[in-house]
Amino acid sequence: MKKSLFFFLISVTLSVSAQTKLLTMEDAMVKNRSTLAPENLRQLQFIYGTGDYAYLKKTNEGDVWVRGNFKTKSDTTFLTLGALNAKLKALGYAELKSMPPIQFNKPMGWIMTVAGSKIALNPVSGKLTELMPKTIASKENAEESNAGYIAYLDNHNLYISGGQGDTRQLTTDGSPDIVYASSVHRDEFGISKGIFWSNSGRNLAFYRMDQGMVTDYPIIDWSSRPAKNTNIKYPMAGDKSHQVTVGVYNTATRNLVYLATGEPVEQYLTNIAWSPDERSVYVAVLNRGQDHMKLNQYDAATGRFIKTLFEEKDDKYVEPLVPMLFVKNKPGQFIWQSNRDGWNHLYLYDTSGRMISQLTQGNWEVTEVKGFDEKGDNLFYVSTEESPLTKNLYKRNLKTGQSIRVTPGFQVHNTQVNSTGTFVLDNYSSPEIPRNIQLIDVKTGKAKSIWSAANPLTDYALGKMSIFSIKNNSGDDLFCRLYKPVNFDSTKKYPVIVYWYGGPHAQMILNGWNGGAGDYWFQYMAERGFVVFTLDPRGSDNRGRAFEQAIFRRAGEPQMEDMMSGVNYLGSLPYVDKDHMGLFGWSYGGFMTTDFVLNHPGIFKAAVAGGPVMNWQYYEIMYGERYMDTPAENPEGYEKTNLIKKAGNLKDKLLLIHGIQDPVVLQQNSVDFVKACVDKGVQVDYMIYPGHEHNVIGKDRAHLYQKVTDYFMQYLK
Repeated sequence: MKKSLFFFLISVTLSVSAQTKLLTMEDAMVKNRSTLAPENLRQLQFIYGTGDYAYLKKTNEGDVWVRGNFKTKSDTTFLTLGALNAKLKALGYAELKSMPPIQFNKPMGWIMTVAGSKIALNPVSGKLTELMPKTIASKENAEESNAGYIAYLDNHNLYISGGQGDTRQLTTDGSPDIVYASSVHRDEFGISKGIFWSNSGRNLAFYRMDQGMVTDYPIIDWSSRPAKNTNIKYPMAGDKSHQVTVGVYNTATRNLVYLATGEPVEQYLTNIAWSPDERSVYVAVLNRGQDHMKLNQYDAATGRFIKTLFEEKDDKYVEPLVPMLFVKNKPGQFIWQSNRDGWNHLYLYDTSGRMISQLTQGNWEVTEVKGFDEKGDNLFYVSTEESPLTKNLYKRNLKTGQSIRVTPGFQVHNTQVNSTGTFVLDNYSSPEIPRNIQLIDVKTGKAKSIWSAANPLTDYALGKMSIFSIKNNSGDDLFCRLYKPVNFDSTKKYPVIVYWYGGPHAQMILNGWNGGAGDYWFQYMAERGFVVFTLDPRGSDNRGRAFEQAIFRRAGEPQMEDMMSGVNYLGSLPYVDKDHMGLFGWSYGGFMTTDFVLNHPGIFKAAVAGGPVMNWQYYEIMYGERYMDTPAENPEGYEKTNLIKKAGNLKDKLLLIHGIQDPVVLQQNSVDFVKACVDKGVQVDYMIYPGHEHNVIGKDRAHLYQKVTDYFMQYLK
């Protein structure tokens, strides 16, 4: 579709005349992930080195792997349990009772876990390689390399196994305070692990984190008698932060060095990458103020600092999220992701630090890079070029600069690219399409349909959903999603529930199945006579740097302004009962919900805030200081967002919910707010979920949403 449809209005009508069945809470919140989820092809993947795909299929004889390609009209059986057992028996393994998960998309063969050991089976030669023995697979953070080495933690210390019983202990001072080979910096900056093998698998980089200077914070386990305390390290805004270094180990020389990342010790070492020749380690070093990033090169053999390739500065914050990606077959060039021009785009550099070209540009975001084709001439990436509501795959030629869109339609596409870059598995949805899967020939653009899922909600009475945009006071387009009640009557007035999040790295509304909502609670409430409304205000993801950074040093203010635009829109609808509206949000959305009802009393008759930040001084350094600076630097901002001090302003009904083992938004936030309400003589409702952390998951999630539903039914109906 053309870019002129960037903000076009989408209206999807889900028929209600022939369906009378109503969703139960279990349907909406538990079965939405199983029997009421759009059917999928299990473990769908490419077979390495081919354009063939494989997936797990249930038959009368049990699970079998089936295989297909662009030319075959129908998929055929690829691997049965009996055939797999025959191969394993010949190698001395006991018979498996059921088909295990298998990875076919790796160069070393079929990868699976058998009898607790991770193995790679070559289907042609029958040769088996034990990637990770059972004795090590159970260890913490165990990760194997391409050369057969395994790094793992045991009793807080880092070990390297050669796979043949040759094990070396690399560290001796590991403890709860000295943490090795683990994710650091509270999983911010795209960090999700602490072990980084080089391409050959013979060199290892790893994190070392000293958090002894960080204050202990108690998390109570209430399941035992008496209850037990477990301390976690939680660096609060403005307080001491942990100190991180990067170790590098050479398996050939057994030499261990630490990179000379220098001072100050309170800095963020992010986006670790190895050079193709393994002589260098690159680190994006970010200052604690998060407004100055240096992409540094270090000597892998000595740890010595070599040079800074380039720097990025911003008067608000810089947030490196993705390591440099070296161009395939061109070891002197790499791709860097940055929003320096206001939108997240791709830049081509050489290793001297010279920018060769900006590969992508425009008022849209690159959301993911999928990799290169076989020669390295073309790069595959996902972007919002068509619209922030959709995700599409594109192919860009690095020589000509030509970009080609691979996936068609105004939809949300989740894609896999095969190892040669010739075929794409496209799993997509829209509000009308629960799930379609197709195989796309990249060269011709032709597609073969593999799977079309039936609508799992066909038998249910559903309301009409629409996705559209409204303007805020700054002239920005705000995307909105609205569900009308089942059996909607335009002459009636309906109560309203508004759900939002409003913080960075989250987007509530997409032009995918169910409008981007992961569960069916919105439809559940529409069945019970509510208008259900959601908007993505400023601060939300995939709308560019300025849209997100509007919240800098004043969290909540622009979002509340945008919510008022949403409220005014709702007030313009003749079927909305403005006197019976409810507001609901979780985490950042819980903060936003509480903030709004304290600053704008009387608009929402009832509100529910789950896992809410009530005082940003109680939140962690990495996230909190990025958006708010430190309390010393931004005292006015912290004062305005200290909702505990504003508890006396509460005029509406408010239900707070918190998991009491929450290590992300500490329960002290909601407890101190309740105490302030008591001190001010203000009534507030409170619900806890023992055994749950920041999110209430599993079967208890239905209980949580029943609690929320009952609250709104009590005060809005």
